[in-house]
Parts: sequence; structure tokens; C-alpha cells
Amino acid sequence: MTTATTGSTAAAPDGGSGSAAAGGVAVGDAVPVTDVPSTQVTATPGRTPGRGRNRGRNLLLALWLPVVLLIGWWFLSAASTSPYFPPLQVILQSVWDEWIVGDAKLQLLPSLRNLALGFIGGSLLGVLGGALLWRLPILRKGTNPIVYFLYVLPAPALLPAMIALFGLGEARQIALIAFGATWPALLNTLDGMRGIDQVKFDTARAMKFSSLRTVTAVVLPGASPQIAAGLRASLQVSIILMVVSEMIAASEGIGYFILQAQTVFAIVTMWSGIVVLSVLGTLLNYLFVFAEHRLLGWYYGSRAVGTDKA
Repeated sequence: MTTATTGSTAAAPDGGSGSAAAGGVAVGDAVPVTDVPSTQVTATPGRTPGRGRNRGRNLLLALWLPVVLLIGWWFLSAASTSPYFPPLQVILQSVWDEWIVGDAKLQLLPSLRNLALGFIGGSLLGVLGGALLWRLPILRKGTNPIVYFLYVLPAPALLPAMIALFGLGEARQIALIAFGATWPALLNTLDGMRGIDQVKFDTARAMKFSSLRTVTAVVLPGASPQIAAGLRASLQVSIILMVVSEMIAASEGIGYFILQAQTVFAIVTMWSGIVVLSVLGTLLNYLFVFAEHRLLGWYYGSRAVGTDKA
């Protein structure tokens, strides 16, 4: 127990004199102060309750349909005698023989190389072009019809023009992939930057942020979720154009492999290439989503908190 001394000018809560305060204790006397037990709650470190169960539930929700489809495909095609729709067991055996044990996996190297170069080049052009159009409204208004014209133009229709411009080498494949990857990234970057609240810019201006700090502290964090969505769409377009560009005037790649197998009526081999392509596209998409959640963990964390509060 501790003691406190009242001041000579202290007043009672009801406005009376200090001599009547504290139940008749005289001014200057020691007033006992009772120690109050602390009510602070110490948080126990660890995972949020239910987070593991939610992850398991989300995993089951994501996997149940593909598993059911594969099981259905397996049993429905087991007795198939059609040369165009072989049993799944035969297709998977061909995948093992051609892509795991055989040399068909070498066809993936040029495909992935062209995909990486085209996707990265187109994405950079899209993000930088979107930022430039956001920064220069006059340029945006002047180029708006051209941008949307090129955006809706089917990229495979440009393949003959790409052959005429770049020849039959890998350059025309990379150029076609880059062309298709540019527009989703550009438009999403532009929309993301235009959607930033003006109050944030006013706050940065009041705090005397430099242009570079405004970009790094306001623009990029505010537009990065939309930019990531555009890059994911660009990746999907790039995978499609990778295959399309390899099916015409090409000599290697997974698209070339599938088309050649169909040409010589090696239907099982053709199906094995299609299965490998679908697995490749799925893995690339999940790798992108994983990287996106790592880089934008702060954004998805704030969304989760907002959802829990709602």
C-alpha cells in the first residue's frame, strides 16, 4: 500500500473545499491509495484459431472437382476403343514414356524460353506504358482509340504479319507473345493508378514527399493489386500465344509437338502433349499466385482482417 499527500488547493469532486474531501481527511494528511490489480491480458503467440482449418477447407474445395473429373475420365474411358479418345490410363502411360523417360521433355525448353522472354517484355511495356498514360492525361486521351483498337485485335491474326516482319525464327514467336501480354498489363496498370484516392496525393503533397517517394509510397502500393491482376491475365494470354505461335512455321516446342503428333495420327501422343500442356499452365498459374501473395501479403492480410470484422 502506498500513500499520497493532497495539495493545499485541491477541490472535492462536488466543488467543495479541500478540507471536506476524502471522507473528512484534513488537508496535508496522507491519503491511502489501494493498489488495483492489473487487468492487462497478455496475448498468447501462435496461429489464429481456425486458420489451419480454413486452409484445409479451401484446399478441399479447390481439389474436389479436378479429382472427380479425373476419376470420371478414368472409368468412362477405360473401355474406349475409339482411336480419337483413348483411355486415360493409356494417355498417362504415354506421358511417362514420352515426357518423363523419353526426349519429348526437351520440347519444353524452347517453349518456356519464348514464354519467359515474351511475357517479361510485354509486361514491362504494359506497366511502363500504363504509368506513362496515367502521368500524361493529354497523351492518354490522344492514344485512347488506338490502345483499345490494339487491345481487341486478336493476336493470332497477326501471326502472318509477324512472320513477314521477323521471319521464321524465335523472334516472331517472342514478338507475338509480347504483343498479347502488353495490353492486359497496360490497361490494368492505368486503371489501378487512376483509382488511387486523391486524398492520398494531397496528404503526400502536404508532407512534402518528393516525386520518387510519392511513386514508391503512394502510387505503387495503391495500384499494385490491380497491376498484379493484369500480369496474371497477361500470363494466361502468353501461354495461349506460345502454343499458337509454335503450331505455324515452327520446328520445336510443345505446340509443334502436339501438331506433329496429330499430323501423323499419333493420337495418344497428341493427348499426352495436351495433358502436359495443361499441367504446365496450371503450375505456372499457381506459381504466379504464390509469388503474388508473397509480394502483396500486406494487401491480402488487410482484406482478411476486414472480412473478419465484417
